[in-house]
Amino acid sequence: MTNRKMFFTMLWGAVFRRRSRAMMAVIASLVGAATLFCLASVCVAVPQQMNEEMRAYGANLIVTPASATGKSQGIDTATVRNVTALIGAGHSVKSAAYRYESVRINSAPYTIAGVDVKAVRALNRHWNVTGDWPGSGNVMVGRDVADALGVKVGSRVTIGYRAADASASASSSASAKSDSDESTETAESSAQGTQSTQTTQGEQTTQATENGRVSSDIMDNNGTEFRIAGIVDTGGNEDSIIYATTADMAKLAGSKRGADVVEYSVNAMGDELNDIVNNINRSADKNPNSAVKAQTVTRITSSDTRIIAMLQTLFWIVSLVVLVLTLVGVGTTISSIVSQRRNEIGLRKALGADSRAIGVEFYVESGIYGLIGGLLGTAIGYVLARVLCSTVFGRALGLNWLLGAGSLLLSVAIAVIASIPPVRRATRIDPAIVLREE
Repeated sequence: MTNRKMFFTMLWGAVFRRRSRAMMAVIASLVGAATLFCLASVCVAVPQQMNEEMRAYGANLIVTPASATGKSQGIDTATVRNVTALIGAGHSVKSAAYRYESVRINSAPYTIAGVDVKAVRALNRHWNVTGDWPGSGNVMVGRDVADALGVKVGSRVTIGYRAADASASASSSASAKSDSDESTETAESSAQGTQSTQTTQGEQTTQATENGRVSSDIMDNNGTEFRIAGIVDTGGNEDSIIYATTADMAKLAGSKRGADVVEYSVNAMGDELNDIVNNINRSADKNPNSAVKAQTVTRITSSDTRIIAMLQTLFWIVSLVVLVLTLVGVGTTISSIVSQRRNEIGLRKALGADSRAIGVEFYVESGIYGLIGGLLGTAIGYVLARVLCSTVFGRALGLNWLLGAGSLLLSVAIAVIASIPPVRRATRIDPAIVLREE
């Protein structure tokens, strides 16, 4: 019998003739591999899954006109398409355009937004709407507006549009927007920020005189009657805005123009999202005629990064603890196996077996335990990870083959490393002492 054949014969006997001890070693590796693979899979999937979940809470990027002409005419449809194509290259994206105008209801100034209802509804799934969304001849008002007017779903209001207010709105829209990211909490906040200046500037700069007296246009309650289809309650700036369809907005204002703000919900975060913003701004610099300015929504992006970083840190800490426990568990099991075979080791050394050959046999045996435990544990860990992602995020988790191979190799490596101390002690056994005990 050759040495190689004898080696595999001894290895076969060590693994399969001592099934109880072998089973303990396999289970120790299995538990560790299952836990580590499950945690690692979730940890890798969490940023993507969390980013998709956070997209339900609104935009993480907004685009506004950069030039003075653009601020008065808005962002035209062609520019919106170009920007959307630039953002959508390699990313899933949702967008919604808003045209803001200043109107009056019962002589009081309010901000109305002309929107594509389908796009806004898809982008802002977190909005709590009582009633229906805007439709032809129907508007949706914010909770603050509803409380101020004392209206409810089904009530009717007369909305008046004044050209004076519109010109003030266009001139003040630029000054209300800051260049810093701190001003980009929501697209509506910039429109709301212009409200306080619209009324004052419009009245001061465009008051007409009739027969030497100031016109009482401010008390004019004429306008277009709309039915209140719904009331939106978000706890944010949306509660102070009236929403109408783009067609109704054009009829009310008597003209069509581009959007004042385009909101985007991009499936990107961190440096990747910042790169998109930089690309848009660089493209705008090359084409001043359609220049736009892109900004991240600080409130959303910072929340994304902070939550994901906290979860990843927690997962890696738990993974490290499990790794140490697995190492201890496998090491203890291998140590028990080696201790039970002290007499065999002493006899083999007395018959001339080399300590290195004995050590290699134990290392291979430990590697087999790690391989079997790693295969079973990785499979179980994948099932657990799928169940966890399906339960928490409502989405299926694909198998990461690279992570699976890494889990398998790590299980083998842990089993071999854990066996080093007991095997080194075993190879130092004095055969004379062992045989004397027999």
